[in-house]
Amino acid sequence: MDEKRIASRSRVLKTAFIVVSDKAPKLECTVRNISETGAALQLSTPYGIPATFDVVIDGARHHCHSMWRTDTKIGVRFD
Repeated sequence: MDEKRIASRSRVLKTAFIVVSDKAPKLECTVRNISETGAALQLSTPYGIPATFDVVIDGARHHCHSMWRTDTKIGVRFD
């Protein structure tokens, strides 16, 4: 498989939170890999998560855009 990422990702296992809006509850997820430009997030289901949202990793909030999805993962690009 050809690597299409701008930056290589490092494998991690960190707890993070998806923020759809400031009024909605945060959704817990796990960061499986991360780079300066994006990450792979694992969660119970990506159903109902919009194409753009914020993710809080290690206290830092990143605005991101969904690039791909599976039944339990979302690949995101940081904006």
